[in-house]
Amino acid sequence: MEIIKIIFSVIFSIIFVYLGIYSLYLFVFSVVGKLIIKKAPPMATAYSKFVIYICAYKEDAIILNSAEHALTINYPLDKFHICVIADSLQPETIAKLKEMPLQVVEVVFDSSTKSKALNAGIAATHEDFDAAVVFDIDNIAAPDFLTQINNYLQAGDRVVQGHRVAKNTETPVAILDAISEEINNHIFRKAQRVFNLSAAIIGSGMAVDYRLFKTTMADIDAVGGFDKEMGLKFTRQNIHVAYADAALVYDEKVSNPQVFKNQRRRWLSAQFNLLKTYFWTGFKELFARGNFDYFNEIYQTAILPRILMLGLMPLMLLVSLLTPGVGPSWQMWLAATAFCYIGILAAVPGQFFNGKLLGAVLKIPLIFFTMLALLFKLKGANKKFIHTPHNTPGA
Repeated sequence: MEIIKIIFSVIFSIIFVYLGIYSLYLFVFSVVGKLIIKKAPPMATAYSKFVIYICAYKEDAIILNSAEHALTINYPLDKFHICVIADSLQPETIAKLKEMPLQVVEVVFDSSTKSKALNAGIAATHEDFDAAVVFDIDNIAAPDFLTQINNYLQAGDRVVQGHRVAKNTETPVAILDAISEEINNHIFRKAQRVFNLSAAIIGSGMAVDYRLFKTTMADIDAVGGFDKEMGLKFTRQNIHVAYADAALVYDEKVSNPQVFKNQRRRWLSAQFNLLKTYFWTGFKELFARGNFDYFNEIYQTAILPRILMLGLMPLMLLVSLLTPGVGPSWQMWLAATAFCYIGILAAVPGQFFNGKLLGAVLKIPLIFFTMLALLFKLKGANKKFIHTPHNTPGA
């Protein structure tokens, strides 16, 4: 009996170290990110020349709407060029796009991926650009998006992640997705810069020095998670990722629970696949070169989604109360749970505390168990592209 107690004590202690460090991480970055604001660069006097890549996979009505909006960005017309990478679009959609003042690159792949599409777009455009911007098919940039990004590039940054915000909150799932996005924006982007660490790249609404983008993408052929792999390659080269909080790009949030499930399965699979691939290099870079920025990026591939933390922390607190003397005390679990919840709640923007929030919160238990089940269903999810469908504009 004593041996069983020792075994469970060791198991619970390992779980506590993993969850406890993560909870403290969330708390420190979230709170410090609220207390200290990193200043944005001054308004630039020169203009960078951009190429905007819009990856369009199916969903013809959406790309027509997005392309039209992209053309209205308030920036010198001779300083940005739009390239729509058309994968599996209807002929009439291609024809309508070609009537617009933009470039259309038609592609056909046996197995479509975003990295393949971007590499095809790069191959079809000239190298007279200063920076490349990546948009998803549903992204709508604020009129001053390029101006805000340009300020950072002119100040010396080579990689800039914009502020992706929700453009829809019509269902509880969409609200939770929007809140999750803003929590990530605060903890893994805005607050990281306070500590002079790189902001996490999302995969859209970002800008990269054009030649750097070209050479980096040539080395990426990921089915999913190309953005996370790109971030790892940048930080390994000591190239920091800036975060432009005022550079807004509106992104459609997932409204359907099944679509949410499929999307998260793809994300989790890509995340843990990168962890498996790059894990040991993180320690090598940390101890051999003192590259904490890269080690921090590796650590972020090892952490669980915040929705799981909201359920696991009180669950482990309950277990510690029911099994006194086995592993860390309930007081330690209580402290860790408090750090976790304070860290997450502090990162939620004030505008989400409204009448819709209760309905969204009631969905958390269902999403928790869905995400928990997904951890055991990741096999094969990163071997085939999983498309995330979007709502047709005006629907």
